[in-house]
Amino acid sequence: MEQRTLGRTGREASVIGLGTWQLGADWGDVSEDDARSVLQASVDAGVTFFDTADVYGDGRSEQVIGRFLQDNPGITVATKMGRRVEQLPEHYTLDNFRAWTERSRRNLGVDTLDLVQLHCPPSAVIDADATYDDLDTLVDEGEIAAYGVSVETVDQALSAIARPHVASIQIILNAFRLKPLDAVLPAAAEAGVAIIARVPLASGLLSGRYAADTTFAPDDHRTYNRHGEAFDVGETFSGVDYESGVRAAQEFAALVRDLDVTPAQAALAWVVQQPGVTTVIPGARNAEQARANAAAGLVEPLPERVLAGVTEIYDRYFREAVHGRW
Repeated sequence: MEQRTLGRTGREASVIGLGTWQLGADWGDVSEDDARSVLQASVDAGVTFFDTADVYGDGRSEQVIGRFLQDNPGITVATKMGRRVEQLPEHYTLDNFRAWTERSRRNLGVDTLDLVQLHCPPSAVIDADATYDDLDTLVDEGEIAAYGVSVETVDQALSAIARPHVASIQIILNAFRLKPLDAVLPAAAEAGVAIIARVPLASGLLSGRYAADTTFAPDDHRTYNRHGEAFDVGETFSGVDYESGVRAAQEFAALVRDLDVTPAQAALAWVVQQPGVTTVIPGARNAEQARANAAAGLVEPLPERVLAGVTEIYDRYFREAVHGRW
């Protein structure tokens, strides 16, 4: 699989990485055996980048990855911090950063974390000089090798990209969320900052497997956060109306039907092939999904009619509702 430079970290990352939120919680139950099967299948398929967070299953995702790393060195692991407390600017302090990173280092079984991302903090935190002074301190002390910011909005991304030591930006980017293409990707490329694209399948919508009457487990965020009850609604189905998303996904599936790929693989390939994207981090609940996701990194450039079709579907279904919001 193609490897791209992970921004200012200088490391290499596979163009298809692995998001591991589902290995911790909020996507229904996934056993540790199944989780390890997902990790192994991903690595066997060429994946070299895992994304996790200290709150995924209250550390379970990190712990599973840490045990996996004992027998599988060489994987770059990006974790996230900042959501173990209420998201108030006064909680983003050096003392808390130290405590959170120490916990993640224990969970992952490493002395130095490869990449730590602030986990969608308030804009005031992203804009504050003190935030980056404290993160620089952790780098100087050897607790973390590099840091980035996971964001909800384009404005947050542009603020963080302007900081000289930010290595990466994680942002929602998929065929139903095009706004990062306008300014974020060009700015990141110019600054040498990695773009980690999350929610690339719009919480599974772009797989084309869901219908209007599809239901999800009660502990699945696609049930309990559909209207932003627990966290930013943009993280669930990319913030689009579910019924509209199902119809748009059916049109997307028809658009790529004559290609030798699944709709999910086409959707992942679309993200990978956007200039400025470093890695895409779909989740997987089983080894088969992990292998299928990884294969999207080998898809030939999508034809112009597909690229134009994505824009047309977005303009018709979603631009008015989501483009100005995030």
